[in-house]
Amino acid sequence: MADSFIGRMMKSLTRQLFLALLVSQIVACSPLFVLRATYEEVKILSRRESIARLVRDPRVPQERRAKLQLVVQARDFAADSLGLDAGESYTSFSQLDSDTLALVLSAARKDSFVPYTWWFPIVGRVPYRGFFSVSSASAAVRSMEERGFDAYVRPTSAFSTLGWFNDPLVSPLLRYDSVSLAGTVIHEILHNTIYLPGQAIFNESLAQFVGSRGAIVFFCTRHPDPERCQDAQQAWRDELLFGAFLSYLVHDLETLYAREDLSSEEKIEQRESIFDSARSTFEAEIQPNLGYLTFSSFTRAPLNNASLIARRIYYERLDLFEEVYQSTGGDFAKTLRLILTATRESPDDPYGAVERILG
Repeated sequence: MADSFIGRMMKSLTRQLFLALLVSQIVACSPLFVLRATYEEVKILSRRESIARLVRDPRVPQERRAKLQLVVQARDFAADSLGLDAGESYTSFSQLDSDTLALVLSAARKDSFVPYTWWFPIVGRVPYRGFFSVSSASAAVRSMEERGFDAYVRPTSAFSTLGWFNDPLVSPLLRYDSVSLAGTVIHEILHNTIYLPGQAIFNESLAQFVGSRGAIVFFCTRHPDPERCQDAQQAWRDELLFGAFLSYLVHDLETLYAREDLSSEEKIEQRESIFDSARSTFEAEIQPNLGYLTFSSFTRAPLNNASLIARRIYYERLDLFEEVYQSTGGDFAKTLRLILTATRESPDDPYGAVERILG
């Protein structure tokens, strides 16, 4: 049955669209190798089942049905209340063979806080690359380290085809709690709506803001749930706190790396004291003030330029987006319209465009 579905789907694609798929697919939250990405995308699409049908099926466990229903509600909220381009994304579900969609590699120089980037058609340069197996990801890490780079690999469970296809919900996302699940759906649908080539950090940070603030509006007003409303609000406060912490850490590193009186070896040696201080600050001052999110991987994972860049992608200048939100009197839909309009007019300087909203 799957082969029949794939055959029909392939025949229905025009030559132009299929070539576009070959060179551009799945490079947003889960950047993947081009040809392998095409193969994996076909597998995911071939397994799609209607969420509406699954929600009505009494054979599906109640907890799963509830989460699937939440996904549909979050998707409808993104489309109806926020005006995002949801298309038919998240109206279907795909069961994967693994609890991880892909592994994502980040890399950076050891003596400079500059990410190593990979180029893809349509989306431009991005500071990450995806892999489908532990062995291939590990080999890539070894290769980067042998070339003198910091390297870091993280798992991912979410992806976007940037509106090329109607993205299904993939099974690993069902492990998320309700607040994270709703926020992720809104986050990914934002990528369908806007994705600026070569601006990966802005794209992901904006989506993080939209997903997190959107989850607050969703649980506090669209589908009122006092407990989840409070959790969503606390999660956003946690993200703002962690984002500010990362900004200070990055500033300290960039100050060190900019020193002309130090050799590359001396900078690499001295950065360890900054890392040690950051760990102590996180454990003593940040962790005790977190209320919903823990960011526990910060202390578990290796601390280097690559791992910091991998995190910074999602937390860069969240306070700027929040400032725009506050300037509208807490009108989230208006905030989103202002940001989208401004950045589409200045795609080469999106953060500057957002700053200009504030005058």
